[in-house]
Amino acid sequence: MTDAPALLPVEDARARVLERVDPLSPEWVPLDDALGRALAEDVVARRTLPPWDNSAMDGYAVRAADLTRPLPVRLSVGETVYAGHVPTRPLQDGECARIMTGAPLPPGTDAVVMREKTRAAEGPGDAVDILEAVAVGTFVRPRGEEARAGEVLLPRGTPLGIPELGLLWAQGLGAARVPRRPRVAILSTGDELCRPDEPPEGRIVDTNAPALALAVRRAGGVASLLGIARDTRADVEAALARAEGFDVVLTSAGVSVGERDFVKDALEALGVQRHFWRVAIKPGKPLLVGTRGATLFLGLPGNPTSSLVTFELFVRPALRRMLGHVQVEPPRVPGRLEGALSKPPGLAHFIRVSAAWREGELWAHPLATQTSGVLRSAALATHLLHFPQAANSLAHGAHVELLPLSWVG
Repeated sequence: MTDAPALLPVEDARARVLERVDPLSPEWVPLDDALGRALAEDVVARRTLPPWDNSAMDGYAVRAADLTRPLPVRLSVGETVYAGHVPTRPLQDGECARIMTGAPLPPGTDAVVMREKTRAAEGPGDAVDILEAVAVGTFVRPRGEEARAGEVLLPRGTPLGIPELGLLWAQGLGAARVPRRPRVAILSTGDELCRPDEPPEGRIVDTNAPALALAVRRAGGVASLLGIARDTRADVEAALARAEGFDVVLTSAGVSVGERDFVKDALEALGVQRHFWRVAIKPGKPLLVGTRGATLFLGLPGNPTSSLVTFELFVRPALRRMLGHVQVEPPRVPGRLEGALSKPPGLAHFIRVSAAWREGELWAHPLATQTSGVLRSAALATHLLHFPQAANSLAHGAHVELLPLSWVG
């Protein structure tokens, strides 16, 4: 293998990653385990919902035609219908029904007058004065407004969020067919690293592996930590050999040009086909992507913020594709730049910013520290600001593209 002669633009690099992943094999899972995945097949409604016309207000179910004479119109109250109960009979001319929100409309009625537009009638018997005329359908939730039995309720590829799962529960469903969760192995490399429970003694705590594991979990995958490989080719190869059977393998560090960066050579020795190495971005330039069989390998930079940024730009979209999502690109929102920025052309910069709404617009304030080894700026960031590859300056107030960060919140 030979290294690519030029740095890949970020969009091309992401497209090359996504070309090499597909939705994973489907499985039936309980609905509360399907959150965050996308449907592997159409879901057809088995129930018509609501099953009857029902009231959207506490008030009185009426015939709209009875209210065409001069107001107020006095109607006798034939019955009271509570939510969870059904009417006992059709209403006669000159009758209405006292009705509660969600209760079925009695046969013969076609509108609801809200209680605030009525008053109790004086005199004997149960009657009400209607103070406002209403049109047919007023404050009525029609039968089948949400779903009709036999129609496609949610098509294949629909992301399953909380409202979508609510629709499935309402249909009496307890499970959904969705792609299985990606299995992701995570390996850190470097003699300088130690575990959080070890005495540092001149080393630094490996934060990349546990942080990436949390990012994988938040993206819908299942993470497994392979530990820390020391800076020898044999140790890196031995650690990577333990990644057999995973859908994705993430390595941290060891993919640059240092004399003890062995990840590229170790992957080659294990039969991984390298598709590209290095992307025209900052932070995160030394990114490596390869495959062996159906397993996707991504060699991420070792600096903590670079690792998280490249996860957002490349790994998370791949995991979303594996989970069956159709829209997998990082989300973007428009914003305005607070202050000014400059850089040499040639690399797309992803600037950590803290963004807040002001006068109807999202203003992005670049954080003071942009070095890739400082996690504190990542902790303070709410978005990444995309400073395009060909640009060399952005003026105060410039319209910019912001990427909300999945690690926030």
